[in-house]
Amino acid sequence: MPKPLQNPIRFIPALFLAAIGIGTILLMLPVARVGSDSAPFITALFTATSAVAVTGLIVVDTPTYWTGFGQGVILLLFQIGGFGIMTAATLLGLLAGRSFGLRDRMATQVERSRLDIGSARSVLKLVLGITVTVELIVAAILTLRFHFHHGFGWGEALWHGVFHSVSAFNNAGFSTFSDSVMGFQSDWLILVPIMLSVIITALGFPVMQELRARPFAVRKWTLHSKITVLGTVLLLSAGFIGVLVAEWSNPDTLGPMSFADKALNAAFHSAMPRTAGFNSLDVGSFRDETLMGNYLLMFIGGGSAGTAGGIKITTFFVLLAIVFCEVRGQRDAALFGRRVGHGIERQALSVIILALMLITLGTAFILAITPLPMDAVLFETISAFSTVGLSTGITADLPVAGQLVIIALMFIGRVGTITVATALALGDARKPYRYPEENPIVG
Repeated sequence: MPKPLQNPIRFIPALFLAAIGIGTILLMLPVARVGSDSAPFITALFTATSAVAVTGLIVVDTPTYWTGFGQGVILLLFQIGGFGIMTAATLLGLLAGRSFGLRDRMATQVERSRLDIGSARSVLKLVLGITVTVELIVAAILTLRFHFHHGFGWGEALWHGVFHSVSAFNNAGFSTFSDSVMGFQSDWLILVPIMLSVIITALGFPVMQELRARPFAVRKWTLHSKITVLGTVLLLSAGFIGVLVAEWSNPDTLGPMSFADKALNAAFHSAMPRTAGFNSLDVGSFRDETLMGNYLLMFIGGGSAGTAGGIKITTFFVLLAIVFCEVRGQRDAALFGRRVGHGIERQALSVIILALMLITLGTAFILAITPLPMDAVLFETISAFSTVGLSTGITADLPVAGQLVIIALMFIGRVGTITVATALALGDARKPYRYPEENPIVG
C-alpha cells in the first residue's frame, strides 16, 4: 500500500473531502443553527465546501443564520483548509521536483518523486510559524480597534477580531457582519490590516519564506518569487486604478465618498478579487467595466502554494512570455533572463484551458436553469472556481442544481488545480519513440 506522500494525487483530495464531510455533519447539528431546526443538507454542504476551499461564497447570512458554535465550526474549517492548502501545495511543488528555496537541504530530498517525513515536518513548522504570527498580529489590531473605536465589549471585539484575522489570512472572505466590512468604509485600521494579511498570504508560502529570509536581495530571488512579486504589484496597481476611475462617480459605490475614502476602498477592493471575498463596496452596484476588470483579476488570482485562487500569477505570466516570444519569433520563452522549460509551458496552457472549460460549462448550465443575467452568473462562476468569494448577490437565489455546480467549481478550483498541476509535472514521462512531425494550419 503506497504511503500518502508517495501518492498525494489521490491523498490530498481525499483529505479535503473528509474535512468537508465532517464540516457538513457538524453544521447540520441543531446547535449550529439559530432556532430549533437543523440546517438543510445542501446549505451545510455549501457552507462547509466554501469554508474548506477558503472561498467565502454563502447561501445564508453567517452572523444571523449560524450560532456561535456554527460560526466556530466555519472558522475551524477555513483555518484547516487554508493551512492544508499551503502545506499541500508546497509539499506537492517539492514533490514535483521544484525547490522553492525553503531549505537548501530539501532540494536534496526530492528524488524519485518522493518526500521523506523530515521535509514534511520542516514545511509544516514554517507554515505554522508564519500563520500564527500574522494571525495574532492582525487579530490584536482588529480587536483593539473594535473595542476602543467602535464600542464593542472585549469579548465581542475579540471574537470579531480573531474571526476576521483568521479569515483574512486564509483568504476565506467569511465575515461575522451581514454586510461584510461595508460598515467600516472609512476605517483604515480595519481595512488596511485585513488587506495586508490577504496580500501577504496571496503571495504563496514559498514567496513569503523567501521574503522573510532575504527581503532585499532581489537578484538572488528565485524566478518564481520574482514573477509573483512583480505580478502582484502590477495587478494591485491595475485593480486600484481601474476601480478608482470606473467607480469614481458611481453614487452606489465610491461617488459619495471623500478622496481619502475613495482611495482606501479602491485599494482594498484591488486586493479582494484576486483571492478573498471581503467587500467594503456593494459589488452588485459595480459598473459593467468594473465587473469586466474583476473577471480578469479573479481568473488570474494570486501566487502558487498559497491560499489564493485562480490560475495563478506564474501561470498567467508564463502564458504572456509564450505569446511575446512567438510574436518576436524567438525559440524560447524567457523571464528575468531565465528560459522557461517547455514542460512548464505545456502545464500553463493546460491549466488555463481546463479553467476556461470549467467556467464556461458552469456558466452555461446555470444560465440554462435560471433567468439570471449572464454578467452576474459569469461573475459567480469565476468567483467560485477562483475561490474568491465575491458575489453580485445571486448565490442564495440559485436553485439546488445551481448550488451544486458552484460547490463543484469551488472544490475543483481549490484542490483540482493543485493536484492537476502536480500530476502534469509528475507525469512528464518520456516515451522511447516520437511520432513523425506534421504541422496543421494555425490561425
